[in-house]
Parts: sequence; structure tokens; C-alpha cells
Amino acid sequence: MAEVKIQAEARTEFGKGAARRIRRDNKVPAVLYGHGSDPVHISLPGHDTMLALKTANALLMIEVEGGESHLALPKQVQRDPIKGFIEHVDLVIVRRGEKVQVEVAVHLEGEAVSDALVVTEHASVLVEAEATHIPESITVSIEGLEIGAQIHASDLALPTGSTLAIEPDTLIVNVTAQPTAEQVEGELADAEAEAGIERDESAAAEPVAAAAE
Repeated sequence: MAEVKIQAEARTEFGKGAARRIRRDNKVPAVLYGHGSDPVHISLPGHDTMLALKTANALLMIEVEGGESHLALPKQVQRDPIKGFIEHVDLVIVRRGEKVQVEVAVHLEGEAVSDALVVTEHASVLVEAEATHIPESITVSIEGLEIGAQIHASDLALPTGSTLAIEPDTLIVNVTAQPTAEQVEGELADAEAEAGIERDESAAAEPVAAAAE
């Protein structure tokens, strides 16, 4: 994964008011930490940060004013729940050659047999990889899989240098038969019953009686 260079500014003001002022300037408050060092509070350019974090596990070279540089991975990204813009970023410092554990997305490729329902039990898997060679995704072929087929973590083809950090028998993909209309209706009725919702069967029949008249 290529490094993305981002110019950062040191941050000396803290609190909600300071964070709002930073965001008004189209910047993102952030903190760098790791390897026993004191946290480094910075602000990042909003547009560049948004573009960089579109890639999961983006490897960032944070160049802080004054000449200090840090290689880092996003640890936690806080977004506005309504507008979606980035409110704050926690970055963990990494070193070249260092092994890290990260969640990597599982990408399904191909199509199972007709009438099969493909259920992704885990949309990502935890892997251990060198910090500068984190895979962007793991591709899983479901082409022609029959009903009853299963793909476990141990079946995944990981890139060279990456290893599983979860139990090998973890179920990733499960291929089942598509439910019938009767099964769907039964599950819906059960869910409504558990929620205390009562169906008004007479109301459903009224339009038919009216039409007959």
C-alpha cells in the first residue's frame, strides 16, 4: 500500500471550542500516539484527509511543521452522524518492518448456483501484516458454490507476508437455500408477535368485500 503524505500543523488549543474553530477552517483535529511516546496533537487538512481515509488502513506519512515526521495508521475515525464529515482522527504510529493487526475487508467474486443465498458472516477478517504491506482487501471466489457450501478463515488466500489473527475455523461465507415466500411470511409473523404487533385480518379483507358489492 502506497504511503500518503499529509502536511500537519501542531495544535496547542484543546476542547470543543478549539475543535469547532479548526473544523471551520476546513481542518481536522487529530492525535498521534504509540510506541510509548507522548501524544502529538495536530490538525490535518480536511480535503486531503478525507481523500486519504477513503482507503481502509491507509498508510499515512504525517509531516508536522518543524520537520517532524511520523508513519501512522488510522486507529479511529469519528464522523458527523448526519453530514458524514470527519470530526476527529486517532492515528497510531508504526514503524517500517513492524507487524500490526488490522481488519481487512472480504470481497466476494463470482456467483453461486441459482436459488442459493450467499450470507457473508464476516465482512472483514483480522490479519497480521507488515505495516507497509497491509492488503487492501481479500478476494473470495464464490463462483458455482452449491447450497451447503461454507468458506472458513482457513480457506482464505492471504497475500504473502500476511497471516490470520483469528481462529481458522471462523465462518466467513455460508451458502444456504433461498427462503420460500411461506418461510419469509412465517418469520415476519414471528417477529411481529415478539414485538407485540397484532395484525388486523378483517381490515385486509374489507376491500375485497367492498369490491364484491
